[in-house]
Amino acid sequence: MKIVALVGSLRKGSFNMQLVKTIEQRYSHLFKLEIADIGSLPHYNEDDEKTPSEVVKQFKQQIAEADAVIISTPEFNWSVPGVLQNALDWTSRVDRPLVGKPVLPMGASQGVLGTVRAQLHLRQVLMSMGVNAKIMPPAGNEIFIGAAGQKFADGALTDEPTLQFLDQVIDRFVAFAKEQ
Repeated sequence: MKIVALVGSLRKGSFNMQLVKTIEQRYSHLFKLEIADIGSLPHYNEDDEKTPSEVVKQFKQQIAEADAVIISTPEFNWSVPGVLQNALDWTSRVDRPLVGKPVLPMGASQGVLGTVRAQLHLRQVLMSMGVNAKIMPPAGNEIFIGAAGQKFADGALTDEPTLQFLDQVIDRFVAFAKEQ
């Protein structure tokens, strides 16, 4: 199984990138994970959607070839960062590679609530007509990692209760993706 990850933070020490890298290493026996470079995408422009740049074509192809997608987002102003919204805008037009694709939203932040508000907004975007992804059902599968500074060390998620919960959700997500 091949999964592509979108990380909504470009920050060098991003907890969301550390979360995705933890997933990549911890579950390498279940799937191959590729991290898409959403930071190199140009700003979405409707004038360019039918003749996108090569980087946009490659990004969309990477998602199209994946069996599933993981999106890890921080929360900026109660929403997803612009760089992530831009990537989703590109996927919502013309060939639309996220349509019907299994997606698992998640996120980590320093705040107490994790990324609750950002993920609510992300789910709305993922359900929109242009994107129309198959979102992992939220009941018992929502990964809101708060107080991230206390749960990550040396570039990886180290908090044992969080890792145990993540094990359960990833197992369910792999099963969910295989059913689609």
